[in-house]
Amino acid sequence: MNKLQAMEVFVRVVETGGITRAADSLRLPKATASTLLQKLEGALRVKLLNRTTRRVSVTADGAAYYDRCVAILTQLRETEEALAQQHATPQGRLRVDVPTLMARCVIVPALPDFFARYPGIELELGCSERHADLIEEGIDCALWSGKLEDSSLIAHPVGQLYFATCAGPGYLAAHGQPRHPRDLKQHQCINHFSPRTGEIFNWVFEKDAARISAALKGHIALNDENSYVAAAEAGLGVAQVPAFIFKEASERGTLELVLGDWLADPLPLQLVYPQNRHLSGKIRVFVDWIAELFREHDGIQLRSTLRRP
Repeated sequence: MNKLQAMEVFVRVVETGGITRAADSLRLPKATASTLLQKLEGALRVKLLNRTTRRVSVTADGAAYYDRCVAILTQLRETEEALAQQHATPQGRLRVDVPTLMARCVIVPALPDFFARYPGIELELGCSERHADLIEEGIDCALWSGKLEDSSLIAHPVGQLYFATCAGPGYLAAHGQPRHPRDLKQHQCINHFSPRTGEIFNWVFEKDAARISAALKGHIALNDENSYVAAAEAGLGVAQVPAFIFKEASERGTLELVLGDWLADPLPLQLVYPQNRHLSGKIRVFVDWIAELFREHDGIQLRSTLRRP
């Protein structure tokens, strides 16, 4: 029995709550994972897991053993990577989740530079608006915006996400330009709701010391970023889109800035990963690369080019 591999399987089973999910995340056959667990319990002469047809749970002895396994495996990985970094650049599989629009417009076009620097990394880029379960889905890190609510994750700030209030030229020609946020009560507004909670987000505006946060009427609400931008470009109403998206759309002539002297609060952008995962060399270079990319990207920094009061 490969005891280190068995320990890794055991740790992943505890974290994911199932042998199948653990085996999938480690890219092992389920039979191999089950055999390793059985041999580990046999060698220790202790029952580590309670198994039912629906779920696997950890015993009291298993919980204590899990803590020790995490510490041992983390120390081993850190030692191996410290030695490897003295002689080679980071390499191997790196699974990252990012928002769809950010991937399409900012990250993917810049990836040739990333691979030129780190040719040994095999990047798996998941694109969605949801906050995935990083441990259960085997994700190394994820790019999230907004306040971090999960205390089991560690966050590395990498920038700010700014927004522009805008509408299609056809809509503005038909309905006129709003001059103040209160004018939006007379307009159709494209609302955005959370794909996780279903809550429709308030609209937020700031100018000097004034701050306005309000729910606005609209005949459509969307939870997908691509569809939300498409609705604005189709002339369905006023929208608040990420500044890097507005930059591209304004250059194409499909969106125009409105209320440019009223700015929405920026959201923090952060790369997050589980507390029990150390910051590996692969994750570290990706964090640094993303932070550098965002600092230099004109679309991300578009707030400096918006009209100011």
